[in-house]
Amino acid sequence: MLGEMTGRIRHRILLNYRMDPAVAQRVLPPGFRPKIVNGAAVGGICQVSLERMRPRGLPAAFGVSSHNAAHRIAVLLDGPAGAREGVYIPRRDTSSPVNALAGGRIFPGIHHRARFSVENEGDHFRVVIAEPAPGGDAPVMRIDASVSDALPPGSVFADVADVSRFFECGAIGWSPTAEPGRYDEIELRTVGWRMQPLAVAEAASSFFGDASLFPPGAVELDCALVMRDLEHSWLSRGDVCTVCA
Repeated sequence: MLGEMTGRIRHRILLNYRMDPAVAQRVLPPGFRPKIVNGAAVGGICQVSLERMRPRGLPAAFGVSSHNAAHRIAVLLDGPAGAREGVYIPRRDTSSPVNALAGGRIFPGIHHRARFSVENEGDHFRVVIAEPAPGGDAPVMRIDASVSDALPPGSVFADVADVSRFFECGAIGWSPTAEPGRYDEIELRTVGWRMQPLAVAEAASSFFGDASLFPPGAVELDCALVMRDLEHSWLSRGDVCTVCA
């Protein structure tokens, strides 16, 4: 697989949910356990709009743009050297046919094709993601939000600095491969890490709203954040096997 992809993040929205830790554990595959914040597990969707993405070393003129999303649960992965922090990513979506074709083959993570409607005017963001399906598109994620000064009351995080540290420490992502028990590992590196809270007017997730996975009361909207105009790189770290001897 390609070792490193680089480019610019136009914006990165994190829609976050707090979850019952026992329920989150049931959703996770063997080998992972939820990272707990003030008694709650944390999951969500990262919607990222990328520009000038290309293998490290190529000029920016060869880069491509796309909209993408990753469903994530903050986790700890135990190993011989101790626990590692990161996020388990059960699903990735993309607007790019290239990403959908290459994901899991040329670079880490299997990607599903989806339709993205992304609107950004100043400090206001509106994103709708839907998956093509027989009989009409199936909803995946929706958010309508604007930049705010603070986190909402009731968040598991104390303040913006607290939530920023939490996500900065979880820069490793593990995605399922075609082989059960084996996960692609990828690391996000950014220049000028900065998060801003969002005031959410409307939000929905078909994954975190699935009652067969999350019974009523087991998951609640916690907060949303945005990062803007960041140079960044994605580094492939090979894979890990949680069932290998």
